[in-house]
Amino acid sequence: MLDIQYIRENAEAVAEKSKQKGYDVDVTQLLGFDDERRQLLTQVEDLRRQRNELSAQSKGQKPSEEQLEKGRELKEALADLEHKLGAVEDEFVALLKKVPNMPADDVPVGETEDENQVVKTVGEPTKFDFEPKNHWEIGEARDWIDKERAAKVTGARFAYIKGDLVQLQFAIIQFVLATLTDQQVVEKLIKENNLNLQPKAFTPILPPVMIREDTYDQMDRLEPREDRYHIEGDDDQLWLIGSAEHTLGSMYANEILPEADLPLRYVGYSTSFRQEAGTYGKDNEGILRMHQFDKLEMETFSTAETGSDEHLLMIAIQEYLMQQLQIPYHVLMKCTADIGKPNARGVDIEAWLPGQDKYRETHTADFMTDYQARRLKTRVKKDDGSVALIHTNDATAFALGRAMIAIIENFQTKDGKVVIPEVLRAYMGGRSEI
Repeated sequence: MLDIQYIRENAEAVAEKSKQKGYDVDVTQLLGFDDERRQLLTQVEDLRRQRNELSAQSKGQKPSEEQLEKGRELKEALADLEHKLGAVEDEFVALLKKVPNMPADDVPVGETEDENQVVKTVGEPTKFDFEPKNHWEIGEARDWIDKERAAKVTGARFAYIKGDLVQLQFAIIQFVLATLTDQQVVEKLIKENNLNLQPKAFTPILPPVMIREDTYDQMDRLEPREDRYHIEGDDDQLWLIGSAEHTLGSMYANEILPEADLPLRYVGYSTSFRQEAGTYGKDNEGILRMHQFDKLEMETFSTAETGSDEHLLMIAIQEYLMQQLQIPYHVLMKCTADIGKPNARGVDIEAWLPGQDKYRETHTADFMTDYQARRLKTRVKKDDGSVALIHTNDATAFALGRAMIAIIENFQTKDGKVVIPEVLRAYMGGRSEI
């Protein structure tokens, strides 16, 4: 959530920028509860001080009747004020949680995702001397994807992934891990993009795929709840994660990290779960939108001074991975309405899919500043001894289903086979085609 002091000092701007993101926040009401909360807190602290003074006066001796009466009065008055303070505090926090993160200055203002801006295009749409098929047609014909039996066992929007496609997925995983754990590659991308960052490689991590409800809420990723899977009847109110960053970004909650340890860079692999409510039509074909899918996700923890450059590094890594696979893509700067509530900035990469004759999202990069860290209480102890909030970033390395879709459709052959991108062949036993 936002710093209340920032909201006090920038009330009109906060209201306007919240509206640009699609959130109608009553900043005046919020500040009203803030004022009342501070007044009650002052009164509570004053009564506590009076109680302490009274206790000190009678220490070691029997209190007088007057002191006992005064003590009872203070206790009752304090209980009444603490009750009022608790109620006002609850209203204040509820309103504060509704305020989204403020968009960065370069985020375009827009009311729908249609106003996202293409800022870069790499490669030309793949051309064929035959009519290209979509991944679903190829996958079904090659017995790589079986949704019919999955529907029988589990329900719609699940699939059995089989044979060569399984090997391709694990090849992509090995390629990504080899790339992100290579300090020379990370250093190269930092230099090429003129970023003021340490050349520190990513650490692979297998995070939990379940998350407590209170932690999910602190991450501000629980909503919309209708897109999440809740585990009924569990005392800890567990939910299935929608992406690895949900349990990666919260792993240092209530901790203070030494500045010397930063940045912390992780690449997490997890199975993820989403309801995908509201999708329909061709998006339901194949494995583009599934209730269960596998992802490789990047997460970084840094100081405020380097948070923005960490965001740019993640985008550079995403582009590097796409270029290594030789998949045509473009880069979108997401507008205010599409970047998400906790995000200050959001960038998408969309791959060209010949079978759909359009670009489709394969990556997203989110810069949260200190918005998530404030509620998680994830902090850094600076070298000068001061303590500040961490800045967090998350970004897709590869959503594996969509990566395979892009490979199948861009590298398909006339006879229904798929050429393996050169960088993946070492992880496929040297095979050049499946």
